[in-house]
Amino acid sequence: MLSVEDCDEILAAALPAYGAGDAPRRLLSLSENATYLVGTGADRVVARVHRPGYQTPASIDAELTWLDRLRASGAVTAHAVVPALDGRRVVSVPRPDGDRHVVVFTFVVGGTGEERPDALPTEELGRVTARMHCDVTAWELPPGFTRFHWDAAACLGPGARWGDWAAGPGVRAADLPVLDAAARTVRARLAAYGQGRDRYGLVHADLRHANLMVGDDGSLTVIDFDDCGFGWFLYDLATVTSWIEHEPEAQATAAAWLAGYLTERPLTAEDLAMVPTFVMLRRLMLTAWLGTHPGSPPALALGTTYGAGTGDLARRYLHDPAWFRLPVPATTHRKD
Repeated sequence: MLSVEDCDEILAAALPAYGAGDAPRRLLSLSENATYLVGTGADRVVARVHRPGYQTPASIDAELTWLDRLRASGAVTAHAVVPALDGRRVVSVPRPDGDRHVVVFTFVVGGTGEERPDALPTEELGRVTARMHCDVTAWELPPGFTRFHWDAAACLGPGARWGDWAAGPGVRAADLPVLDAAARTVRARLAAYGQGRDRYGLVHADLRHANLMVGDDGSLTVIDFDDCGFGWFLYDLATVTSWIEHEPEAQATAAAWLAGYLTERPLTAEDLAMVPTFVMLRRLMLTAWLGTHPGSPPALALGTTYGAGTGDLARRYLHDPAWFRLPVPATTHRKD
């Protein structure tokens, strides 16, 4: 878990590079990274202090390059990078345990999808996600572009990026066999599905409500591309149902997202059949994440209930053919 005091010191050391050494600052969130509101009024910006060891300056720069690309193409409304006075987009602060990195973004007016769940335009999010994916498939990556992969090994392998789902809080010993069967089925179906250019590429990888800003006019702005990397496009759908996969509204949320997505980008019957697999994949990953982030707000709020429920979802994934089989809108760009 990140230390607030440590992140405060890092931000204080970085802000003079932006001409904001004396600007007031307030911690907004402390999870994977520390996020701060800096300044007041029209001068407000948002600063992100990266946790150690997760991203390198090169991979952060790649994130920002993609963000610039999406904004320039008009595919997505997203926050913009604010460079330092000398033009740097990533400011590194030396620390005893290695350099720590800071990035500053424009302030987005509105509230998060968590704060305004009833105002979150889920169909529009589907359209926005589809436009991101269309743009990615048409983009030739610049030299030196580097981001990690959200492939089966990174998600579920022995050295999985977020840890081992079996060590998640609340996972019941009696559920380990069914969870193992679900994980093996997920991996087998991912392998059969493959990584063709039509289904695998750069994805946001964390379209949770907390990473979506809803304006007073209902406009949607996507923020926090820190987890972006190479993965399956439909993994982005699974992230929309993060933390609520077991709730009755989860499938309706996914169906609304799909309705929007299919107006912008086609999917095949093979793609649609993979939706339950990506939802189960995300659930296993989040169960693991809770185990490696015990002091995080989600871990404190969910306790052991989420991990216990993952076993129940694994049974549905393996044995309920109706689970997350989404209705396809009558008028779409879908190809069969």
